Amino acid sequence: MKQIWIITRRELQSFFDSLMAYIMLIAFLGFSGFFTWLFGADIFFVKQASLQSFFGIAYWTLFFFIPALTMRLLAEENRSGTIELLLTKPINDWQVVLGKFLSTFLLIIIALVLTLPYYITVANLGPIDHGAVWSGYLGLMFMSAAYISIGIFTSSVSNNQIISYLLALFIGIFFQIIFSMLSSNISGLFAEILNYLSVSTHFESISRGVIDSKDIIYFLSLIFFGLILAEAGLAKRRL
Repeated sequence: MKQIWIITRRELQSFFDSLMAYIMLIAFLGFSGFFTWLFGADIFFVKQASLQSFFGIAYWTLFFFIPALTMRLLAEENRSGTIELLLTKPINDWQVVLGKFLSTFLLIIIALVLTLPYYITVANLGPIDHGAVWSGYLGLMFMSAAYISIGIFTSSVSNNQIISYLLALFIGIFFQIIFSMLSSNISGLFAEILNYLSVSTHFESISRGVIDSKDIIYFLSLIFFGLILAEAGLAKRRL
């Protein structure tokens, strides 16, 4: 556990040293704040004390931002050769993958914590369903963790950060859009399977305040398989 935490702190510090963290936080808060409060289906337009507008915006904003955060985690180390140096230390592949995963996940949590003033402001505007708000944040964290694991996997199989970013988006768009679209155009068992594979199905369920075990299992499974694939990609570097 100590080795994982060391890698986590190292990677989280590198985010802030490279200004990537500041850029991501400012852009995320800027986009989410603008579309939540000022433009489109903003809070004042819906005329109710709810953060559903914010969750809908953050759902898409994080989808594009997370691959930008994960694209360098292993791709840059593969390109520069520092991954070989890292793997010569007394740590295993799982510790490397988990450390990089946790560093990105902590950065996302920091971004979400900075949006708590939205929650406080809306709560002062009128009666708010606090359970639905916390469920919405939980849904964003699960979704983010799933896409982080996918991003780490794509970063592990390429030396090029741009390719890693595009590949993560390509894989993610199936879970984000395509599975849901396909399931709505067909029927039967295959439609149910595609609908279950859709991230939006489970995110929307959780964000409405419904904490179902099938949604938790879905996200944990997606995270696990993403990290397994990332570890497998990293293991090839030892051969």
